[in-house]
Amino acid sequence: MTQEKTDPRVLRTRKLIMDSFIELSGKKEFKDITIKDITTEAMINRATFYYHFEDIYDLLEKVLSEVLLINLNSESYQQSDLNEETFIGIFKAITTFQLSLSNRCHRGYEDTIARIIRDQLEVIFYKMLKKQQPTDDENTLKITSVMLSWGMYGASVEWRRNPNSVSPEEMIKSAIPYLKHGIKLKEKKEAH
Repeated sequence: MTQEKTDPRVLRTRKLIMDSFIELSGKKEFKDITIKDITTEAMINRATFYYHFEDIYDLLEKVLSEVLLINLNSESYQQSDLNEETFIGIFKAITTFQLSLSNRCHRGYEDTIARIIRDQLEVIFYKMLKKQQPTDDENTLKITSVMLSWGMYGASVEWRRNPNSVSPEEMIKSAIPYLKHGIKLKEKKEAH
């Protein structure tokens, strides 16, 4: 089965289904899209749909994950260091992703969207931290990755509430010194 899933025809069909879903979600709410709509749009049968996806929620999750990965260009981030440039790039990517979804995804799916964003960010942050701190304790790196991913996601939600007040770049830039040096600043204050 794994061999078959990488066959170019299988990949093309999978992409066709995902593209059809994206096309439909531009026209109607997620809750109103049926598998019949997708199979009609993609000109495939139900069995083909179910070969690729368990159900419509599985399709939603795969589409969102893939779109986010493209936005994040995660391979290049995983090779980068965790610095101001990468914090800004990642934050801009997730805010762009969230804006692109706002008209397409029904509010009831915000939990799914939030989990996908946090999961992807957690993997990226973990790989970056592991590269920069290869000798650090695994659990410490994992907890730090979780905190960074939830924090970035939380900041993006905050930005989305009032996107016209400040650009994503300006918003995250103001927090970066605290992300990088916050603990040191606090320790200095306590020492006085």
